[in-house]
Amino acid sequence: MRNARKLKNLQKRMDNATSYEEWAEAAQGHDELSGEKRWRQVDHTRQYDYAQIRLRLDKLRSLRARHDYQGLLFTLNEGIHGNMGGMGRHSLYSHAKFGTKVLIEQYIDEVDDSLRFLAELETDEISVQEKLDFFYRANICFGRSALMLSGGGVLGFYHLGVVKTLLEQELLPRVISGSSAGSLVAGTLGTHTDKELDRFYDPANVLTEAEREASVFTRMFFGANAQIDVGDLEKLIARMIPDLTFQEAYEKTGRQISISVAPAELHQRSRLLNAITSPNVYVRSAVMASCAVPGVFPPVMLMAKNQHGERQPYLPTRKWVDGSIADDLPAKRLQRLYSCNHYIVSMVNPIAIPFLENDGNRGALKGALGTLGVGMGRELLNFYRGMVQNRSETWPRFNMLMSSVHALMDQEYSGDINIVPKFRWYNPAKLLSHLSEKDLIALMEGGERSAYPAVEAIRTCTKISRTMEEILNRFEQGDLRPDESEYHRPRSSRRRPPPTRADRQALREHRLHSGNVERAASGKAATPRKKSTTRSKSTVRRKPKAPAKPEDARKVA
Repeated sequence: MRNARKLKNLQKRMDNATSYEEWAEAAQGHDELSGEKRWRQVDHTRQYDYAQIRLRLDKLRSLRARHDYQGLLFTLNEGIHGNMGGMGRHSLYSHAKFGTKVLIEQYIDEVDDSLRFLAELETDEISVQEKLDFFYRANICFGRSALMLSGGGVLGFYHLGVVKTLLEQELLPRVISGSSAGSLVAGTLGTHTDKELDRFYDPANVLTEAEREASVFTRMFFGANAQIDVGDLEKLIARMIPDLTFQEAYEKTGRQISISVAPAELHQRSRLLNAITSPNVYVRSAVMASCAVPGVFPPVMLMAKNQHGERQPYLPTRKWVDGSIADDLPAKRLQRLYSCNHYIVSMVNPIAIPFLENDGNRGALKGALGTLGVGMGRELLNFYRGMVQNRSETWPRFNMLMSSVHALMDQEYSGDINIVPKFRWYNPAKLLSHLSEKDLIALMEGGERSAYPAVEAIRTCTKISRTMEEILNRFEQGDLRPDESEYHRPRSSRRRPPPTRADRQALREHRLHSGNVERAASGKAATPRKKSTTRSKSTVRRKPKAPAKPEDARKVA
């Protein structure tokens, strides 16, 4: 009874934690008292191949200790994937409150250390070309993580809390998708640097935006006219998202955002707009289209920047609507475009939430009945979709409800790590009514707390991919960049994202520093040049007046 009372108090502390550090302290105390800490320390379980993981861990340690660099490289080549021995199984990360099996954590740490060791190793035994071939290939084989933000009306403020936690823990993936309400958050992330995002979490700014947002949705669903004025939504998007194209947004932040939109006409397919598929499309127009709930907002024509820097329609014969109708969580497309194979889902769809299992387990009978129900529902809703094309303007509320049901029936609403609100049902009347500032801020705080239990799973499952991303950036424009005569770009490097503006600046700094080091080694001192009014700007960039400091180059890298 005494332990039960303590566990209950610790759980209460976790539920009411105001920071991740406070939550983590209570979670570790809960594991120690409940015996889950002992479960983490014991290798044995039928949930994964612990013997294989232990064998590989000992082998990696032995190869490093014996300085067998070729053997280490060969062994890493054998097992660079995220589910070695089943260690990516969801249940392994939901058993204890904090962390997973210590053996898995030790193995991932050892692989991480080995990758860094090989990248920085200076020996003739492994050439620069061998290193680059390995790291580019391993980066594709291991894959990348993506954050997918679902639609959900005013519940989109929940996504802001989830993102805040991931940003604070330095775990926010570079690949981010959003649809409907999620597109607004994804567009904000893709067009603002980490420093600029701070203002969105200032209580005063959140209160102002919350009041404006609530006013928009109140008029949307309870106005006298079904065909509402979209000016309020346009102003909201303009306040949160700068007027940038997808390519310009990527150049600024390095984040690879994608926005889902669905076609307003028959015989068309949904699209995933990003810097690869539609680099010149304005992010604002993509978000506006993704938020255009059929029957509530009119379809939207996308806008793009032409070669003269002018705005013009993009696919002028087509219009687009709410992206969550057709592709709320575009996992397959992200896999094809960005080599993603690990997905973190922030889910706020009020109809989908009750059907998501927190522990990832579902009985056989329940699964079979669910599959049968989904199949029947899809056929009924396909009939509805054809009918609503002609009646969408007169059935706004019914259309919104049915669109949400169709999205649930026709799509897969789960990822490798699911972050869902604690509430299982949300009052539809409240969803469509005026929400107070208190309610909206509570949603954001709820998103923060809901993300706390997933932090360690995300940290563990993404550690290797984050390390390889860092190493490749160092090889491409950082301190590990080799001389161009020592290597050629591997074919697998074509899957890498293009350099951003900051990456190109870092590369220029690196080349400048390398040139100064070579001149110093050859004994040629840099002599001052006389000023010339006829010297071109390009010459000034190639031969600056003062050499850059080595420590400055390292900081940029």
